[in-house]
Amino acid sequence: MHVLSVSSLKGGVGKTTVTLGLASAAFSRGLRTLVVDFDPQSDVSTGLDVNPEGYANIADVLDSPKEKTVRSAIAHSGWNQYHEGGTIDLLVGSPSAINFDGPHPSARDIWKLEEALATVESEYDLVLVDCAPSLNALTRTAWAASDRVLVVAEPSLFAVAATDRALRAIEEIRRGVSPRLQPLGILINRTQPQSIEHQFRIRELREMFGPLVLNPQLPERPSLQQAQGAAKPVHMWPGEASQEMAGNFDLVLDRILRSAGMADAPAAKPTARATTVSSDGA
Repeated sequence: MHVLSVSSLKGGVGKTTVTLGLASAAFSRGLRTLVVDFDPQSDVSTGLDVNPEGYANIADVLDSPKEKTVRSAIAHSGWNQYHEGGTIDLLVGSPSAINFDGPHPSARDIWKLEEALATVESEYDLVLVDCAPSLNALTRTAWAASDRVLVVAEPSLFAVAATDRALRAIEEIRRGVSPRLQPLGILINRTQPQSIEHQFRIRELREMFGPLVLNPQLPERPSLQQAQGAAKPVHMWPGEASQEMAGNFDLVLDRILRSAGMADAPAAKPTARATTVSSDGA
């Protein structure tokens, strides 16, 4: 089981959107995937078409990371109705997770997600953790449980500074807590190719971080928000723009699988699957 944290130390860069796009790519690839909603805003739960009523949640798991609690907090995504090849589940999020986001986690607290995921390790190929947009206990706990961190950035001055802080913090956790942890890279999101400012910031990111800046960059596309607003996988949303985004997420997933030694995973399904869902979400 490979664990990837999707992180940003600046809010509003589309971190949850990227998590859902990667979940869609993994689902289309037939991977057994668990998404962990570690952001107290809990938006990824909505995007995966999960009604949290009747389930325990991530706050319960952090309070008691035992197998019974973990299993009671895992819900099947509504996406599973669309094809039989993959499985996508959600470790349900909660605003109460903010109670576990103090600035100085204990050594015991920082390993709680690792302990929880170990109870279901044989059941999933990939875990995607949608992290909180801060560097407090929740993010450190997520990174301690992860093999790689994908840093999401947008082409702006403040996001460049936040990316630098994130990479420094990843190195700090690697040295002091979890030697296996490595940055997967920096994914630049919401780019506008015609924007001179965006192109300047992308060049700045490349000059600062070199090969850590991943290709492709993700352009801003309303169809991506439409698919996620309808709680549908972008790989099943009609239109050329949504299929362009689906292809971009497939390429990022390829990078994740190579880093995990899972390069022989099944290829993505044909993009013709996009006709399964109409543009009004029916």
